Amino acid sequence: MTATDNEAVENVLVQERRDAILIARLNRPQARNALNPPLMRGIGGAILDAEADPDIRALIITGTGDRAFCVGMDLKAFSSGASFAASNEREQQEMDAFKRLTEGDVRVPIIGAANGTAVGGGFELLLSCDLVVASAAAKFGLPEVKRGLIAAGGGVVFVGNRIPLALALELALTGDYVDAARAQALGLVNTVVPPEEVLDAALALAARITANGPLAVLASREIVRLAAANPDAAWKRLKELQPEIFATEDAKEGAMAFIEKRTPQWKGR
Repeated sequence: MTATDNEAVENVLVQERRDAILIARLNRPQARNALNPPLMRGIGGAILDAEADPDIRALIITGTGDRAFCVGMDLKAFSSGASFAASNEREQQEMDAFKRLTEGDVRVPIIGAANGTAVGGGFELLLSCDLVVASAAAKFGLPEVKRGLIAAGGGVVFVGNRIPLALALELALTGDYVDAARAQALGLVNTVVPPEEVLDAALALAARITANGPLAVLASREIVRLAAANPDAAWKRLKELQPEIFATEDAKEGAMAFIEKRTPQWKGR
């Protein structure tokens, strides 16, 4: 891990790499992994590390402990005046990467492995991921309105894009929580498993992604995300990317591997 801030290193641990998968774990169990500036920078640092390594083709974000994935903003840190300002260039890059995550602008597929409850900013963090594996014991919600706030980290946008209007409004206006089963039924999470199986299920999902052509995965990810917001722009981008992807060495390798009945050897070019 290359994050320079000691506090960020303590809060987000890039614990291990499994083949082409990087695992980052939120590590503030005493605060139920609440988001403070060092933790946000740490998440951004993990994203930068994954993007900088061409051999990393998926990032899993999970949490320490079984109580919570992330309960959102650390209100104690916020009320005590914790600074969100970067003190050096690396910290600014990390905060920018965290912001890009919330905007869907990350150059690596990200799987959220919700080991526990995710609410407020924690739910927004989870919904920023491309895919989500959730603990059956987890709960999810946007309780900001109960505190006179709005889900300014993108939660009101995410739910509006992902689920029918009436259901999105129910979550946003009541601030009530939903359990993992209903979250899956609504399409907010992909898979629900017993708590002890969350990371293994996320790794298995990531392995299914990393087995595919990396350039094709990134292009497909970009177009699907764009289509959710702007179908016309997605069609335009598809027309631009199609000849580029079809002309790559990986495209030729994929065809040959199919003909020769063998596993493709991707080069990322």
